[in-house]
Amino acid sequence: MTDLKKKIRSIPDFPIKNVTFRDITTLMQDGEAFHAACDLFYERYKDRKIDKIVGIDARGFVFGAVLAYRLGIGFVPVRKKGKLPYKTISEKYNLEYGSAEMEIHADAIGRGERIVVIDDLIATGGTIAATVKLVEKLGGKVVECAFLVELPDLKGREAIKDHDVFSAMTFEGE
Repeated sequence: MTDLKKKIRSIPDFPIKNVTFRDITTLMQDGEAFHAACDLFYERYKDRKIDKIVGIDARGFVFGAVLAYRLGIGFVPVRKKGKLPYKTISEKYNLEYGSAEMEIHADAIGRGERIVVIDDLIATGGTIAATVKLVEKLGGKVVECAFLVELPDLKGREAIKDHDVFSAMTFEGE
C-alpha cells in the first residue's frame, strides 16, 4: 500500500484554507498504480457473492465500474440530485455548510441483493451514509463500504457505524 499512497497528490489549502485535498487523479494516471488499486478491490470481493456494486458520483464510478466489470455483475450509479433520468428515490445529508441530496433509480436494486458501496474517499461520512440509506430503502443488504482513501481524523466511519468498512489506505493527521 505504501507505493499506492505515494501516488496520491496532496494539495494544501484546497478547496479552503487548512484543508489538504487528496488528489487520486495522479494514481489513476499511472497505469500500474491504477491497475494495482483496481486489483486490490477485485481480490477483496471476488469470492464474496456480491450481486451489484453501487458507485458514488463521481470517482466512485471509476473504481465501481471496473470492479463490477471484473466481477461480472451490475453497476449502479448514485448521483447528485437531478442527474438521473428515470424515477428516483433520494436522501438528504448535511455538509459543513448546508445540505445536499443523493439519488438512485427506484428500480436499481432488488430486495435482498448483496451490495458493495464504493467511493474514492471517506471523510465526514455524509455522502456514504446517504447512499447506504438509499440502498437499504430499496431492500438491498450492504455487505461493505469500500474506499481507496480514508481520512480517519474526520470520523466518517461513525456515520456508517453499523456497516463494515474497508479502506485501502489512510491519511491520518496529515
